[in-house]
Amino acid sequence: MSENANHPVTTSQKTIRILETIFQENGGTLTELASELGMNKSTTHNHLTTLVDEELVVRDGAEYRLGLRLLEFGGYARNQHALYQRALPEIERLAEQTGEIANLVIEEHGHAVYLACETGEQAVNIDVYPGLRRPLQVTASGKAILASLSPDRVDEIVDRHGLPAKTPNSITTQDELEASLAAVRDRGIAFDDEEHIKGLRCVGAPIHDSNGEVLGAVSVSGPASRMTDGRFYDEFPSIVNSTLNVIELNINQKAP
Repeated sequence: MSENANHPVTTSQKTIRILETIFQENGGTLTELASELGMNKSTTHNHLTTLVDEELVVRDGAEYRLGLRLLEFGGYARNQHALYQRALPEIERLAEQTGEIANLVIEEHGHAVYLACETGEQAVNIDVYPGLRRPLQVTASGKAILASLSPDRVDEIVDRHGLPAKTPNSITTQDELEASLAAVRDRGIAFDDEEHIKGLRCVGAPIHDSNGEVLGAVSVSGPASRMTDGRFYDEFPSIVNSTLNVIELNINQKAP
């Protein structure tokens, strides 16, 4: 369940908006950022100066960009995640076995968040990386996770974030989502048929603990030209399920 602050701190919200805008705009000048944020230049400058002093933002001439101290925070958060520690070796093996991109994804604050993205020898170069957040319903991993959540939690996520499209194939209605999640529950496998990135297909499966609670999902992505129907619907689901089996054994094994 989401927690909404009764008295949100406006200064903190502005700081976060500035960081998000620098990220979304791939950096920018003071004038550009102030305009995008709808804030006056003086206020924007004060926030940016503080962020530079705290080493969260770097100034390069007239441009501001995110600083690598944020990577330190993100790397620490990821490395502390138990699922990442237990699953990473199998994600690496999945990428090596398929030659494609293998992903480890969790749900956080209603988003699909990539904990790991390992690349095989044939992997295409796409804009997917650890820490990336995406709408859950446009990815195979995200749909695998949604299918394992309670209906109330799914409704809460949709109410908060909607069903934004990434491609013409993306799920954008409640009826489409319910039908898709029902199919995932029936077969234990989720498919992304060019719903996240045009030309890319992905096969995913949910990771559960010994109590049946969903922890995240494992998936493999590749170009539609290589993920033809036979491989997409038969070969890759089998490979993903084999990886899933090992990950769940590693997670759920109990010390003697």
